[in-house]
Amino acid sequence: MSTNAPENPYLLAHLEGEEPPCTPWVEAQLVHEPERCTFESGGTAIELLTWGEPGAPGVLLLHGMGAHADWWRFTAPALATDHRVAAISWPGMGRSDWRSDYTLPQLARDVLAAIDVAGLDAGASRPVLAGHSFGGLPLLQTAFEHPDRICGGIMIDSFIAHANHRPGQWAAGREAMPVYPSVAAALARYRFAPVQDSQHLDIVDYIARHSLRTVEDGWTWCFDPNFWSKLDRTGADALLDKVTAPIGLLYGERSALVASETVQEMKSRLANCPIAAAIPDAAHHVMVDQPVALVAALRVAIGALQGPA
Repeated sequence: MSTNAPENPYLLAHLEGEEPPCTPWVEAQLVHEPERCTFESGGTAIELLTWGEPGAPGVLLLHGMGAHADWWRFTAPALATDHRVAAISWPGMGRSDWRSDYTLPQLARDVLAAIDVAGLDAGASRPVLAGHSFGGLPLLQTAFEHPDRICGGIMIDSFIAHANHRPGQWAAGREAMPVYPSVAAALARYRFAPVQDSQHLDIVDYIARHSLRTVEDGWTWCFDPNFWSKLDRTGADALLDKVTAPIGLLYGERSALVASETVQEMKSRLANCPIAAAIPDAAHHVMVDQPVALVAALRVAIGALQGPA
């Protein structure tokens, strides 16, 4: 396990608001624009992105803390060649509305609503869930409460923290996110959590720009700063021991959060873990670090859960 921490955590600051050169592979993925809409779940508008043909085997992508659905723009199109793929922004993140409080059962209901709206279960097989980092927590909650609705799940550099675990950046919350006078000023302060470097600044720049929203005095981040402090994690610690649906485990070989020992401990607690594998030369943010390798690993894992497309 590595910290991967750069000397300067603000990876885009030196660009001064200019877009970095875009690699051909990234350009090829961005050509495949998703269909964008919102749906209501629990009285909250939830952002939904979809790719692929309705009726194809379904995959629902679930992002991590402080992220949004567009983090999947560089993996979803490749998966959508033979799947119906959807991604949501959790309430309190991205273009989804905020809530006064957040609970795991409601987040699981958000997942089921996304499956219905995107038509991920319209084909012959039930959908697969893939959750990165925090996204693995509501994934497990859904698998525990509603195993009949999915084929299984894939946790990507994700783990279940102890009840008293408080991620430093999110623990206390704050009254409001900082406001910047320009997009360039905001991008200059964008960083990953946990802090890490990246060789794919074109991807970092894209997700950073899609992490911003306009406010009266400028630009700020699309994230409820009190999400973690408002999240009721009751029962989360025991989910690994209770889930009977198959759950695959993928993780970054250089992750600062998930070590191979953590993965083996999780595998030993899961009733059915058909795959546990490291993504070479990937840190925590696997879809940014090694998007092509992640697509290949997801195809193998989805096939193990769902069968050939």
